[in-house]
Amino acid sequence: MLIIGDKKFNSRLLLGTGKYPDFVTQKEAVNVSETEILTFSVRRMNVFEPSQPNFLEKLDLQKYSLLPNTAGAKTAEEAVRTAKLAKASGLCDMVKVEVIGCDKTLLPDPIETLKATEELVKEGFTVLPYTSDDVVLARKLEEVGAHAIMPGASPIGSGQGIINPLNLSVIIEQANVPVIVDAGIGSPADAAMAMEIGAEGVLLNTAVSGAKDPIKMAEAMKLAVISGRLGYEAGRIGKKRYATASSPMEGISV
Repeated sequence: MLIIGDKKFNSRLLLGTGKYPDFVTQKEAVNVSETEILTFSVRRMNVFEPSQPNFLEKLDLQKYSLLPNTAGAKTAEEAVRTAKLAKASGLCDMVKVEVIGCDKTLLPDPIETLKATEELVKEGFTVLPYTSDDVVLARKLEEVGAHAIMPGASPIGSGQGIINPLNLSVIIEQANVPVIVDAGIGSPADAAMAMEIGAEGVLLNTAVSGAKDPIKMAEAMKLAVISGRLGYEAGRIGKKRYATASSPMEGISV
């Protein structure tokens, strides 16, 4: 079970809601993924104007916990303001802090992310900051009260998978809150690898919405996350330099 703050979830797959080819595909992909947490950019919605287009309108939102994110923010002040806007609209008190520090790579600004996380924790939010795979920054985010750490596997939307498994494993090893791998996942193998390393969850969007068949990919990601977690809990065998016979060699009559 995935536990974030005072909230508990059976699914360890968090799904974004953007960039699907149409609402029908989005709805079916979300359904088959069996996710319980949906994330979306607050800036893409006019949260106080019901007459405006709502890309969540085809979903039964009673079935899900919403995780608004502060995408588009470039400073801590902007991220805090966006989070408060989402909370004031009654969406949820959970927020994914996303403060971009580079327009080309979309990598997060570490200083502004830390500032925003600290401020929103003080304001009573359940805070999940998106960060790079910086081991020290991950620790500092937890120290200021983050309820989960969300290191990127690789740049947002790149589909490159996990480019630094060593850093990710150290972040997981030192964390006392859930580590949810966010961004860069491209295939079910990437999701399974993240879970095998010990992540408690995976958040993805483009890998599903941009797939040739988003619905099939949503199901594949669901199964990959389950498989990876089971593998982590089961404990893989150690790697050896030389071969070892699969059948016992002792006690066999010849």
